[in-house]
Amino acid sequence: METMHSGHIARWAAVMGAVLLTGACSQAAGLAGVGATLRSAAPSGPATGAGTAASPADPTPTPTAGKQADVEPPEGDDPVKVPPPKLSKYTYTFPVKGCEVTYSRKLLVLPKTTIWAQQGCAFVAPVAGVVDEVNTRNRWRPSTDAGADREGRFVTIIGDDGVRYLGGHLDTVADGIKPGVRVKAGRLLGRVGRSGNARDTATNLYFAISWKTGPKFWWVRRGMVKPWDYLDAWRTGNRTLSPREETLELRGKLGETPRCTVLCASKPQKPKTTPQAARSEPPSVDDDGDGGVVSVTP
Repeated sequence: METMHSGHIARWAAVMGAVLLTGACSQAAGLAGVGATLRSAAPSGPATGAGTAASPADPTPTPTAGKQADVEPPEGDDPVKVPPPKLSKYTYTFPVKGCEVTYSRKLLVLPKTTIWAQQGCAFVAPVAGVVDEVNTRNRWRPSTDAGADREGRFVTIIGDDGVRYLGGHLDTVADGIKPGVRVKAGRLLGRVGRSGNARDTATNLYFAISWKTGPKFWWVRRGMVKPWDYLDAWRTGNRTLSPREETLELRGKLGETPRCTVLCASKPQKPKTTPQAARSEPPSVDDDGDGGVVSVTP
């Protein structure tokens, strides 16, 4: 009886040992599974086979060797044209119209500029105003080099801005241009030439800015204000850039009739000793006694 009881205990102990061993093995396998899951960076998904990693949800497409489709950029809007700022109430135009030109942008001798242009190019009013002086006759002679005659044929206007503008060395003065005539900006005043002391140079326009004076103060007429900044603006920049302020300021500083200081004296005339000596000098380009006069407003 005692022997049977001992046998039952032995069998029970064997069974319990097997159960405990099986549980320990299962727990170890489970822990290994958890560890593997924690170390995996791939997203969960259906299994594709033992030992095979899961495929990404959005695989990167593989580029092909074929030609890619042309991508056309969207059409943009047309550029918005912004007008230049209005700097004055006056509108100006470049004084030579319809021709290629060059001109100096620095002070040479006088505060004026020489606009080089072909013979016959149009000299036009740079701003609306009234014709002031007109010289239709070329009176300049190299023997005397009189200052008042150096510009040859010329036209001046007094602009609505109060500024005087001169165009000299003209070949001809336009029909209908005389003192007192009102002109608009761009009105033809004359044609480019080489009258006056430009006789031996290429054709050009003597262009000067000053203020109104009497005709005997010719040195004021030939230029007091440097013009090239205004010419640049009227030609390619802002057509409302006005010389009015600079001109009036300079007139207030110097006075309306300042003394001549540059290229003032004429050459002394040589006495005519013989008729042959009197004929020795060649005549000026248009000094032919045709009755042309200098018409000047006071």
